[in-house]
Amino acid sequence: MRNQPKYNFFKNTNYALKGLKDLIQNETSFKIEVIAAIILMPIIIFIDINLTQKALMFISLSGMLIAEAVNSAIERVVDLVTLEHHHMAGRAKDVGSTIVFLSIFVFIVTWAIVLAEFL
Repeated sequence: MRNQPKYNFFKNTNYALKGLKDLIQNETSFKIEVIAAIILMPIIIFIDINLTQKALMFISLSGMLIAEAVNSAIERVVDLVTLEHHHMAGRAKDVGSTIVFLSIFVFIVTWAIVLAEFL
Protein backbone atom coordinates (compact mmCIF):
# COMPACT_ATOMS: atom_id res chain seq x y z
CA MET A 1 0.00 0.00 0.00
CA ARG A 2 1.24 3.48 -0.83
CA ASN A 3 1.91 6.07 1.80
CA GLN A 4 -0.29 8.68 0.15
CA PRO A 5 -3.29 10.56 1.51
CA LYS A 6 -6.52 10.89 -0.45
CA TYR A 7 -6.27 13.45 -3.27
CA ASN A 8 -7.17 16.99 -2.29
CA PHE A 9 -6.67 19.75 -4.87
CA PHE A 10 -6.06 22.50 -2.32
CA LYS A 11 -3.62 20.46 -0.20
CA ASN A 12 -1.74 19.30 -3.29
CA THR A 13 -1.52 22.88 -4.59
CA ASN A 14 -0.19 23.93 -1.19
CA TYR A 15 2.47 21.18 -1.34
CA ALA A 16 3.51 22.34 -4.83
CA LEU A 17 3.78 25.97 -3.74
CA LYS A 18 5.74 24.90 -0.67
CA GLY A 19 8.17 23.03 -2.93
CA LEU A 20 8.48 26.05 -5.25
CA LYS A 21 9.18 28.31 -2.28
CA ASP A 22 11.83 25.89 -1.04
CA LEU A 23 13.50 25.79 -4.46
CA ILE A 24 13.60 29.57 -4.68
CA GLN A 25 14.98 29.89 -1.15
CA ASN A 26 17.59 27.13 -1.30
CA GLU A 27 18.68 26.47 -4.88
CA THR A 28 20.95 29.09 -6.44
CA SER A 29 20.69 27.61 -9.94
CA PHE A 30 16.90 27.69 -9.77
CA LYS A 31 16.98 31.33 -8.62
CA ILE A 32 19.20 32.28 -11.56
CA GLU A 33 16.92 30.50 -14.00
CA VAL A 34 13.81 32.15 -12.51
CA ILE A 35 15.44 35.56 -12.92
CA ALA A 36 16.33 34.67 -16.52
CA ALA A 37 12.74 33.59 -17.14
CA ILE A 38 11.38 36.84 -15.68
CA ILE A 39 13.72 38.85 -17.90
CA LEU A 40 13.00 36.82 -21.05
CA MET A 41 9.22 36.44 -20.67
CA PRO A 42 8.50 39.96 -22.03
CA ILE A 43 10.41 39.04 -25.20
CA ILE A 44 7.99 36.17 -25.78
CA ILE A 45 5.01 38.43 -25.13
CA PHE A 46 6.01 41.45 -27.19
CA ILE A 47 8.03 40.04 -30.08
CA ASP A 48 6.11 39.93 -33.37
CA ILE A 49 6.15 36.20 -34.15
CA ASN A 50 3.45 33.60 -34.59
CA LEU A 51 1.80 31.78 -31.70
CA THR A 52 3.58 28.50 -32.42
CA GLN A 53 6.98 30.16 -32.12
CA LYS A 54 5.92 31.88 -28.90
CA ALA A 55 4.78 28.52 -27.54
CA LEU A 56 8.09 26.88 -28.44
CA MET A 57 10.01 29.68 -26.72
CA PHE A 58 7.81 29.41 -23.62
CA ILE A 59 8.06 25.62 -23.48
CA SER A 60 11.85 25.65 -23.81
CA LEU A 61 12.14 28.35 -21.13
CA SER A 62 9.80 26.45 -18.80
CA GLY A 63 11.66 23.23 -19.53
CA MET A 64 14.78 24.68 -17.96
CA LEU A 65 12.91 25.39 -14.72
CA ILE A 66 11.31 21.94 -14.73
CA ALA A 67 14.67 20.25 -15.34
CA GLU A 68 16.27 22.19 -12.50
CA ALA A 69 13.44 21.15 -10.16
CA VAL A 70 13.87 17.48 -11.17
CA ASN A 71 17.63 17.73 -10.65
CA SER A 72 17.13 19.24 -7.19
CA ALA A 73 14.70 16.45 -6.28
CA ILE A 74 17.19 13.79 -7.42
CA GLU A 75 20.02 15.40 -5.44
CA ARG A 76 17.90 15.65 -2.29
CA VAL A 77 16.75 12.04 -2.45
CA VAL A 78 20.32 10.84 -3.02
CA ASP A 79 21.51 12.94 -0.07
CA LEU A 80 18.70 11.52 2.06
CA VAL A 81 19.82 7.98 1.28
CA THR A 82 23.53 8.59 1.85
CA LEU A 83 25.82 11.52 2.44
CA GLU A 84 28.86 9.29 1.90
CA HIS A 85 30.44 9.21 -1.53
CA HIS A 86 29.07 6.27 -3.51
CA HIS A 87 29.60 5.81 -7.23
CA MET A 88 25.89 5.11 -7.85
CA ALA A 89 24.89 8.25 -5.94
CA GLY A 90 27.35 10.22 -8.06
CA ARG A 91 25.94 8.69 -11.25
CA ALA A 92 22.39 9.61 -10.23
CA LYS A 93 23.44 13.19 -9.57
CA ASP A 94 25.32 13.30 -12.88
CA VAL A 95 22.19 12.21 -14.73
CA GLY A 96 20.26 15.00 -12.99
CA SER A 97 22.87 17.48 -14.16
CA THR A 98 22.60 16.07 -17.68
CA ILE A 99 18.84 16.73 -17.63
CA VAL A 100 19.54 20.38 -16.83
CA PHE A 101 22.32 20.62 -19.44
CA LEU A 102 20.08 19.19 -22.17
CA SER A 103 17.21 21.50 -21.25
CA ILE A 104 19.52 24.53 -21.49
CA PHE A 105 20.79 23.27 -24.86
CA VAL A 106 17.21 22.91 -26.15
CA PHE A 107 16.41 26.39 -24.83
CA ILE A 108 19.40 27.99 -26.57
CA VAL A 109 18.79 26.22 -29.89
CA THR A 110 15.06 27.00 -29.86
CA TRP A 111 15.53 30.67 -29.05
CA ALA A 112 18.39 31.01 -31.56
CA ILE A 113 16.29 29.55 -34.37
CA VAL A 114 13.21 31.66 -33.58
CA LEU A 115 15.14 34.88 -33.04
CA ALA A 116 17.30 34.33 -36.16
CA GLU A 117 14.10 34.00 -38.18
CA PHE A 118 12.71 37.14 -36.55
CA LEU A 119 15.80 39.25 -37.20
